[in-house]
Amino acid sequence: MEPENLTEIIEFLLVGFSNAHEPQSLIYGFFLSMYLITVLGNLLIILAVGSDPHLHTPMYFFLANLSFVDICFTSTTVPKLLVNIQTHSKAITYKGCLTQMYFFMIFIALDDFLLTVMAYDRFVAICQPLHYTVIMNPRFCGLLVLGCWVTSALHSLLETLMVFRLSFCRNVEIPHFFCELNQMVQGACSDTFLNNLVMYFEVVLLGGGPLAGIFYTYSKIVATVQGIASAQGKYKAFSTCASHLSMVSLFYCTALGVYLSSAGAHSSHSSIVASVMYTVVTPMLNPFIYSLRNKDIKQALKILFGKKQ
Repeated sequence: MEPENLTEIIEFLLVGFSNAHEPQSLIYGFFLSMYLITVLGNLLIILAVGSDPHLHTPMYFFLANLSFVDICFTSTTVPKLLVNIQTHSKAITYKGCLTQMYFFMIFIALDDFLLTVMAYDRFVAICQPLHYTVIMNPRFCGLLVLGCWVTSALHSLLETLMVFRLSFCRNVEIPHFFCELNQMVQGACSDTFLNNLVMYFEVVLLGGGPLAGIFYTYSKIVATVQGIASAQGKYKAFSTCASHLSMVSLFYCTALGVYLSSAGAHSSHSSIVASVMYTVVTPMLNPFIYSLRNKDIKQALKILFGKKQ
């Protein structure tokens, strides 16, 4: 097919679940339930941190920001999917697709960076406890979060502009339930070499860099904890990292599953399942991971509900 001018493209077709064996009503209920749980769970974390003065610390400040990002992250994909199922439509406009892709990449990068910042916070708290309040002061914490937002926005803007320069054929079908960057690039009719080069470079830089930073900080944490004499002290130090490590493992394992499934088996179904894990399931589980293992969050939630009674 001949490439068409971008201005002539009216819409893309999101065909992710159109061929699923399950009834569309079941898929609709499944995603609606997970979305509501995600929004409610993360909103409760934000309210708990904001309402309890004892939680006005760097660790919980970053956690509240992560919860906000998780709400936005899920909101970039699930509402459009629910609307398409409800209206029996697979269409999304060209501008809508680029907008969805832009915000999706912002929030997934923010998830990545905030998890790295939280690892650094635990590193300072355990390895340099006497200087913790000086290093992790409110101004520095605010700058860290601002840096995450600016870097994520610039990364997303670059990738979106790279897609904007591509030409697409008519009736472009995206074998996904949202406008995923790799699927859009593969659906282009023009040369995509530069897009693939930039995309893989940024995956290594913005994905591998933070992960390497997390590994480094935890190697230092483990070395410091091993020097603690008492078993109770070691347990207390590790317990403050357990929830964060669970979130990091869940995020990176599911994200890695997306790339392995799409690059290995070339199965759109396996890629969609993996994408559901890190775009919907992971943001839904994060509040439970932190609240179930954290006495401070549990206490703050009890106080929060108590005030409402």
